[in-house]
Amino acid sequence: MTNDHAPFIHTTVLLHEMVAGVLGVSDLSDISPQAGVYVDATFGRGGHSRLLLDYLTADSTLIVFDKDPQAIAVADDLAKTDSRVVVVHDSFASLNENLARLGISQVSGIMADLGVSSPQLDDGSRGFSFMKDGAVDMRMDTSRGQSVGQWLKVVDEETLANVLYEYGEERHSRRIARAIKAMENYNSTLELAKTIKQAHPAWQKGKHPATQSFQAMRIFINNELGDVKDFLNQTLTALKSGGQLAVISFHSLEDRIIKQFLNNHSKGRHDGDDKLPIPPKRPKYFDRPYRITPSDIEVRANVRARSAYLRGARRNQTAFEPSN
Repeated sequence: MTNDHAPFIHTTVLLHEMVAGVLGVSDLSDISPQAGVYVDATFGRGGHSRLLLDYLTADSTLIVFDKDPQAIAVADDLAKTDSRVVVVHDSFASLNENLARLGISQVSGIMADLGVSSPQLDDGSRGFSFMKDGAVDMRMDTSRGQSVGQWLKVVDEETLANVLYEYGEERHSRRIARAIKAMENYNSTLELAKTIKQAHPAWQKGKHPATQSFQAMRIFINNELGDVKDFLNQTLTALKSGGQLAVISFHSLEDRIIKQFLNNHSKGRHDGDDKLPIPPKRPKYFDRPYRITPSDIEVRANVRARSAYLRGARRNQTAFEPSN
């Protein structure tokens, strides 16, 4: 019997660094098994989860989240062989809701590997790639919601241009939006990429002219930035004292959100505090924020690692709630 959800290979980025981060150690050598409840908020194909399980005690729990039904199928297979694994088919933006449903108040560590995975890119039928033909879909969760192709049929040109500019940082967004809206149908990712290429007046060497536009439409249709913000805010209460947060991102928009979140909450600031004449006293929810990038060796072995950033911090053990 063939396994239809495992035809594509995924090379896990920052594998050991991520697991070390969520366990709160500098490296994984000579550490004893750790006990607790941990969360992999973006299971994917389970690279980080499988390594983390190697360092957890037999009575620990690993809760894995993913929106992608194909990823959930892989997670279900893992759960059949390891009773410590609990599978949740949902966005990490519903972190606290699902933890409460499972009867869990706080966890020891949370990790998340954001963005699109290699299997999603390599499977042309998912619509993420401008190098392989398929339906213009781009949904992380193919069981619900509107595809990019469906959205392009109804969106107006100005809104599309704004999405390309805001989420893809595409300087030629208006020209590209005009060309996209002139297309007769949105049934082929290769045709969409060709249209963008022809409309793009200035290509960056070594970068496909459709890169930023595809990124923008994917981020928008999946509400990726909104979900990241919701997820990060929920870690403030989901992590127990001393718990570890570790998050990998692959583009500047996500990395900026994570960086600002950790900086603000390690300095007793919240979003918008810098606009106030006298910022209120806030809890310092995190300490020891850090950033790690892939080694040259990893980037040479896996080109998709070149833009990865791992950021993390420890939930402050002395965080306080200011009195009214």
